[in-house]
Amino acid sequence: MPVITSGLSNDQQKKLLSLFGHVRLHLLYKASIHGYTAAAFHGRCDTQGPTVIVAYNAAGFVFGAYTSKDYTQSDGDIIDKDAFLYSIRAEQQRPLRVAGITGQCAFKDVTTGPDYGALVFLDGDKPALTSNPGKGFNFETAYMYGDDLELTEFEVYRVEDLGDLLAKPWRNIQWTAEKKEALTKAILNYKPAIKTVHQARVLLVGPVGAGKSSLFNSINSAFRGNMTSQAIAGTFRTYTIKAGKGGGAVPLILCDTMGLEENPDAGLDVEDFVSICKGHIKDRYQFSTSGPLVADAPGYRKSASLSDKIHCVVYVVDTCKASLLSQKMRDKFAAIRKKTNQLGIPQILVMTKVDEACPLVGEDLKNVYRSVYIQKKARELSGSLGIPLSCVLPVKNYSQELELDQDTDTLLFTAVEQMLHYADSFFENQAVESQDEDEKLELYRSNEKNIV
Repeated sequence: MPVITSGLSNDQQKKLLSLFGHVRLHLLYKASIHGYTAAAFHGRCDTQGPTVIVAYNAAGFVFGAYTSKDYTQSDGDIIDKDAFLYSIRAEQQRPLRVAGITGQCAFKDVTTGPDYGALVFLDGDKPALTSNPGKGFNFETAYMYGDDLELTEFEVYRVEDLGDLLAKPWRNIQWTAEKKEALTKAILNYKPAIKTVHQARVLLVGPVGAGKSSLFNSINSAFRGNMTSQAIAGTFRTYTIKAGKGGGAVPLILCDTMGLEENPDAGLDVEDFVSICKGHIKDRYQFSTSGPLVADAPGYRKSASLSDKIHCVVYVVDTCKASLLSQKMRDKFAAIRKKTNQLGIPQILVMTKVDEACPLVGEDLKNVYRSVYIQKKARELSGSLGIPLSCVLPVKNYSQELELDQDTDTLLFTAVEQMLHYADSFFENQAVESQDEDEKLELYRSNEKNIV
């Protein structure tokens, strides 16, 4: 499937955003990919809340319409005092903004292309528009679209209010060097509850591009003390993390695998996921598109110990795309979550790229738990993927930085600490088979030293 990207240049996006308050744009529909038809438009844009149309033509104009109302194909006249038309040109510092004519509807909620009266898009299911200035909106055509009615591209974005900052954070976290040091010490001193297991094994699962490999690289960099790049997506890899250059191993193995995709025949297969969780798939196994790994194939570990099994599953989701998870992707998550529950493996959800999702967090990472937008996304993901909010953790991955950052490390280490806590829950729930009760007890690490 083609990668769908915005056609807006940085300058055009900046000018478009200047027409709104504190918002984020989510690309819903791109006609060159999804088709220049009313059906394709409605299939992706109906009931999406506030949206903005972005049309392009060969004359160099970027123009369109904003509405705060839903498209529902009700065949009614929609009144929207917040609706407006706009036009952006490179030679103009500020975009043209045209408010609606008082007493007239903003658009007709029809089954055809979006009909704003003065501008009717996708007319006749073609890359073109019909113009009727004075109908709902009034403007000079030369300034709106340069008298060019043919479209070179047509996009629709959801306009999402980012909100402000909460008076009090929805989670308390200390952003001090002492806290980072305490987290580091707690992680390095961690020992799994079962004596025969020396490292907790955590599996990262998420859609293609969610930032799984980047999450590992970020955690690895934070422990090593400098930027590293090791994880390569597409294969099953098990990574040991070192504390400092040439240092000892952190008691955590992060497992990376190929990403999830909407198509049932693409991306990580659910049966391969189960085999990974049961410890049957070996490191560096290259996944096959022909089907899941079978027991007698190379790369299959027939006899798996508790150390080979997955002790915690971490779902990784790009916060910027949290609202755009399709039903097919949610269904795939549900299928994997069902298998994970059946295996009795604890689960966490990590929200990546919080700094890109919310400018207030991008300016200061300490705002992550004060951001209304990040809290909203966490709740949305908790509800749509069936993960308790207490198990949803926002992080920032290192992407273009050359130096480590204390606040970024603190969020990453907080997430790692929770992974270890949840892995312990897995160990505690294991039924160790042994005829000798004394031998059974010896399999678990003693807590007698904590008894007074």
